[in-house]
Amino acid sequence: MNDAFKALSDPSRRKILHLLKKKDLSAGEIADQFNMTKPSISHHLNLLKQANLVDSEKKGQHVIYSLNTSVFEDVVTWFMDLLNKDDEEN
Repeated sequence: MNDAFKALSDPSRRKILHLLKKKDLSAGEIADQFNMTKPSISHHLNLLKQANLVDSEKKGQHVIYSLNTSVFEDVVTWFMDLLNKDDEEN
């Protein structure tokens, strides 16, 4: 869970997740949405993969990234549970 929160702490990684929420994309298609180098995008994608927030699949010469909805839902559920516990204590 800590890896997921670390990954979510960066605005660029949150933007990548937002893009992948709409549809699966190649690394190049993701990079086209940013004003940063492809190695920087690759670093962000690797952190998202390590946190299990995205999946990747090699298709021909491209790697296609998709949102790992089950892990993303787990993070949201954990956060909502935390908020509910705060409400119960107040």
